[in-house]
Amino acid sequence: MRILSRRALNQFAVAHADAKGSLDAWYHEVRHAMWDSPADLRARYRSADILPGNRVVFNIKGNKYRLVVQINYAAHIVFIRFLGTHGEYNRIDAEQV
Repeated sequence: MRILSRRALNQFAVAHADAKGSLDAWYHEVRHAMWDSPADLRARYRSADILPGNRVVFNIKGNKYRLVVQINYAAHIVFIRFLGTHGEYNRIDAEQV
């Protein structure tokens, strides 16, 4: 999968150093994944929340942080839509960010 953009992950890791290892692991694993459907993703990430509009919510660092992405399965592209604390996530609409 192609991930747009790693810069968001790196910037977040600067502000939240404890998330760096988890974000790096997520990035490298997803970069080598080839998901053709939400079912493919679910086979690997059972705790991920699949939302309408090809959006997915990943728990990062034991659910301390939330990562919302939008996936174009046909093109194998992952767009980072939101990355924040669990509290920040509760204040957004993950289907609209």
